[in-house]
Amino acid sequence: MVSEMDRYLFDLRGYLVLPKAIDGDHVARLNAGIDEIPAMNPGDWFGYVHRENFEASRGIAYQQIYEAGAPFEELIDHRAWIDHVKEFIGGEGTFDYNHGELFIDENFASIRGPGGAIGLHSGGHERVKRTQFRFDNGRFMCGQINILIALTPIGPGDGATMVIPGSHKSSFIHPQFAKQKIGDGASVDGVEGAIEVHLEPGDAILFVDALSHGSARRVNDGDRRILVYRYGPSWGFFRFGYRPSPELLARLTPRRRTIVWPHEPWPREPQVKP
Repeated sequence: MVSEMDRYLFDLRGYLVLPKAIDGDHVARLNAGIDEIPAMNPGDWFGYVHRENFEASRGIAYQQIYEAGAPFEELIDHRAWIDHVKEFIGGEGTFDYNHGELFIDENFASIRGPGGAIGLHSGGHERVKRTQFRFDNGRFMCGQINILIALTPIGPGDGATMVIPGSHKSSFIHPQFAKQKIGDGASVDGVEGAIEVHLEPGDAILFVDALSHGSARRVNDGDRRILVYRYGPSWGFFRFGYRPSPELLARLTPRRRTIVWPHEPWPREPQVKP
């Protein structure tokens, strides 16, 4: 359940840490699922999982990771965060709930080795509709809530996610922001006000995408593995051109199917006037 402290801290900081969101067995099954994905070149497909064409410094991203099997499907409506996501996306009892409660517009696994990082991006100053933070008339109405799940230990030197607490409400661009780009090999190291979020396997961080964020540069050996599921209102649509596969939709529970694909065609059968 969402506590009053959760609401306060999310409103204040723009993020929450959810310790032990998933258990060790689930973490092991998720890592095993990623291990089953063969080596791919950027742009290649493994079934319905796509290796995104990132620059090398950002590491490997497997988009549509909920297509990779049951351990990933179980995260769609996971009890550790689904009530929080519903609360912060908001819209219950309004026009926003016409087609369902939520929609996942992007979901991916990220694997990043030594030297990898991503620069500072987003922030309240951008006032972007899709990622906006809003609180009106006693309720949250946020455009996108991210759940980032650690599958490996993420501590000092591991390339941790970095955030600037409170930046989801900022009216001003960070003075260092304009000097960085996501895709030029930059990191968030040395950005004033930014902090590293250290996680153990199974921990998660929930944050509104309007929060300025990125990562530190990984300097330790080995890989950092995370999963990211991005939720928005049910009327939203995919950020990229992906669609859930018929096979996935056929095997999902009704609730998970609604979150993955809230827009069933209407009418569902051709209508012929007499």
